[in-house]
Amino acid sequence: MQRLKSLIESQAFEQAIVTLIIVNAVSLGLETSPAVMDRAGGLIVLIDRLILSVFVVELLAKFAVYRTAFFRSPWRIFDLIVVGIALIPSAGAFSVLRALRILRVLRLVSVVPSLRRVIGGLLNALPGMGSILLLLGLFFYVFSVMATKLFGASFPEWFGSIPASAYSLFQVMTLESWSMGIVRPVMEVYPWAWAFFIPFILCTTFTVLNLFIGVVVSAMQKEHDDQAASDRATLHDDQAALLAEIGKLRAEIRALAAERNSQ
Repeated sequence: MQRLKSLIESQAFEQAIVTLIIVNAVSLGLETSPAVMDRAGGLIVLIDRLILSVFVVELLAKFAVYRTAFFRSPWRIFDLIVVGIALIPSAGAFSVLRALRILRVLRLVSVVPSLRRVIGGLLNALPGMGSILLLLGLFFYVFSVMATKLFGASFPEWFGSIPASAYSLFQVMTLESWSMGIVRPVMEVYPWAWAFFIPFILCTTFTVLNLFIGVVVSAMQKEHDDQAASDRATLHDDQAALLAEIGKLRAEIRALAAERNSQ
């Protein structure tokens, strides 16, 4: 069992799994091409099934090694769910699950350590992002009510109700055809409308959304610092153990030298 554990935790095994995930991603993409499937459909399906079999064997090996500890790792549970979805028959009522097979590509996140750190940083940023979302929702509600009262009579399709106004303001926030598509037509009826939309863009696009980026960057930096601190602690422990071993060897050498001199 120890040899099996050493195998599945080795770097070579990890690189082999990464390679299979990438090959599987390519094969799943090729399945969307009718021309490719007509020429090599059987081979692509065979490759897909073989790679899926390898993933199943990998999970079984990890379960055999870790047993109940298998479920203590969220990344192993994630792998189990992704591979389990691929094992569900894709016929009949479950035919929609066929499209979910591409989720296997997301296993790269659980296999590559750098990607795991990125996801960890994003998860750590969620509390801060929640506060920013609340602030953004407050801005949207205030400006949606104002837009409905100001422009709803002349532009009922865009600002006839609060939901319609919120959707139109979302388009403005993303800067998707905000000027020619919405603001300029409104300004033809209300020339002062720029005084409403420009502050909205400044408050949302250039302020609140940048706060999202700041929170995510800060969380990822903290994740990086924590990982660096953990690596330094591990290195320090290894050095301490090595120095202790060296001290023991020196003591043994001195004892042997003293014993030889006494003889």
